[in-house]
Amino acid sequence: MLGEYRIEGRRAADIAASVERAVGAGHLSPGQSLPPLRELAGELGVNPNTVAAAYRTLRDRGVIETAGRRGSRVRARPATTPRESVRVEVSPGVRDAGSGNPDPRLLPPLADALAAAAARSARRPALYGDASVGPELERLARASFAEDGVPDGPVAVTSGSLDAIERVLAVHLRPGDAVAVEDPGWGSLLDLIPALGLRAVPVAVDDEGPLPADVARALAAGARALVVTDRAQNPTGAAVGARRAVELRDVLADRPDVLLIEDDHGHGIVDLPLHPLAGTSAHWVLVRSTAKAYGPDLRLAVLTGDAVTIDRVLGRQRLGPGWVSHLLQEAVVHLWRTAAVDHRAVAADYGTRRDALVAALRQRGLAAHGRSGMNVWVPVPDETGAVARLLQAGWAVAPGARFRVASPPAVRVTVSPLSADDIEPVADALLSATGTASVGRYD
Repeated sequence: MLGEYRIEGRRAADIAASVERAVGAGHLSPGQSLPPLRELAGELGVNPNTVAAAYRTLRDRGVIETAGRRGSRVRARPATTPRESVRVEVSPGVRDAGSGNPDPRLLPPLADALAAAAARSARRPALYGDASVGPELERLARASFAEDGVPDGPVAVTSGSLDAIERVLAVHLRPGDAVAVEDPGWGSLLDLIPALGLRAVPVAVDDEGPLPADVARALAAGARALVVTDRAQNPTGAAVGARRAVELRDVLADRPDVLLIEDDHGHGIVDLPLHPLAGTSAHWVLVRSTAKAYGPDLRLAVLTGDAVTIDRVLGRQRLGPGWVSHLLQEAVVHLWRTAAVDHRAVAADYGTRRDALVAALRQRGLAAHGRSGMNVWVPVPDETGAVARLLQAGWAVAPGARFRVASPPAVRVTVSPLSADDIEPVADALLSATGTASVGRYD
């Protein structure tokens, strides 16, 4: 099982360190099974509880993963190695259609918003003991949530969507718990889950979002949380429609103890209506980030949810950073009040480019998916080869491995850097690089 390497140690910390050293040195390979608890305890002459504690430590650090009776094994990729490292180096002369960034031309200038925030701070600086959420941001956020049919709940502010999701998972789940996630799905989330010592259970996705049957299967298998992207799903562009929302609510109604996390990834850049699932379980949150509409460096997200969850998030936040800068909060308030972004125009701009690329690819017999947002997902038979051939043709795209758990190979194309004149050349390059792939769902 372990070849010539021998795990050593008498204490849980020493046993864990021995395994971690072996993984780092390459003596234990990704996917390699570790000895059963009692077997290793017998070899080391220690109590099985000591080995169990060592394995828990390794699991919490993301070094190993456990699968119940199937035992423990070295993770295929350390939790400290982000999927973002699976990227393509963009050489001079190559166009980058893989970064996932918004179009800078569609982002608002921030000078006036930051100046307004600074002026407000000069009149009344934020001090220790102030509320963590500014009253005007809270009012605007509540109104926005209510307008989209999200149940009423308290509001919190975090440093982006991933920060919000991490805090919500941490206040409800324990290491070893399973989380149902979209596959393909957001790479950063797929990194975060094992880093928290949790297990990702993949759920297949089509253009309307997670497949209800797959969600039901994952929850029946013991997943204690479900993460759903409502609109502009990264990387596929899926958006939960009205019928799919009803089907997913029906599944969740039978599992009221499941933690529901909704990421409204497309807020501010899509014109499709929101069909929230919120309120179908006892504990839920819906998160909205400013990153795509106002810029990735404006690190702020607002979330609402049930009172217990938001109270726990705020309580834990107070023990760490305390709050998100009120200067940033006031800047966002200014952007919202002044309608600095024409959301319909932005959605139409991305939609025109995205729809044109999807249509061009389908005309060439290629599967292409991109119902909303700024990304197009293209299934391919050979992901590595397709990425390499596209680079040779002058186009960099994102390898699907950054977003997949068990779904087949694909590449993600971000349309934000593309002009109307780029659509046909990109489609031709994809055809040449990939060949014909089957259409349908992504699993």
